Amino acid sequence: MILPKKMPDVGELVLVRINKIMPYGAYCTLQEYNADAYLPISEIASGWIKNIHEFIKEGQKEVAKVIFIDNDKRAIDISFKKASAGEKKGKMADYNLEKRAEGIFNKALAASGTESRKAEIISEIGRREQTYNDLINDIFENKDPLSGFKEADFKQALYDLVFKLIKPKKYTVSYTIEMTTTNTRAGISLIKEALAAVAGTGVSVLYLGAPHYKIISEGPSYPKAESKIKEAQAALEKYSKQISFSIKSNKGEASG
Repeated sequence: MILPKKMPDVGELVLVRINKIMPYGAYCTLQEYNADAYLPISEIASGWIKNIHEFIKEGQKEVAKVIFIDNDKRAIDISFKKASAGEKKGKMADYNLEKRAEGIFNKALAASGTESRKAEIISEIGRREQTYNDLINDIFENKDPLSGFKEADFKQALYDLVFKLIKPKKYTVSYTIEMTTTNTRAGISLIKEALAAVAGTGVSVLYLGAPHYKIISEGPSYPKAESKIKEAQAALEKYSKQISFSIKSNKGEASG
């Protein structure tokens, strides 16, 4: 987080480091907060634990779930077993992305010579964005999250680094189209016209051998790639009175 909270919330996933193991639990440090937490032995794993050292080690880093907070005493209890494998994987992925984004942020400070004003810059950006990763993503998507930002040199350095260091991901989906027509006189021309309309939606069209054709769509995400396929299908629908077609993919089938 750009301006991290002082304490986590109950139910929040946190990255912890085990500092000291005791007979009935372990004292840990929350990596994203200036706070410590206690891991009861009953929250390490399901079932009875005879030897705690067989399950955890000092210095071990792990994703846990916050299960209790006493704000007055700044006491926090965490659980390993209440965090599912999927939650742990997702949390680690988010944490690594956030650290990478923070690294780009710090490089921009150095490149622009604004390191001495880091606190002020963080304070200003914290009023606009929650996390470093949100900031970087909004820049990459050309949303200009630092519009009107007074530290122009820092802003330019950050934007330059984002577009230099981050490469766009491409997601590809493909469908097979089967097209037939009973119009013996103008059938071929109609199919060519329909395929040209499909290509006009931004998808690639490959000839597989009549009556089959493949359409391929790329996008920055699967939903956006799929949206082009829907546009291609809509283009085909205009010819549905003259051409019969079906579109098939591994996810199902849409016909017209």
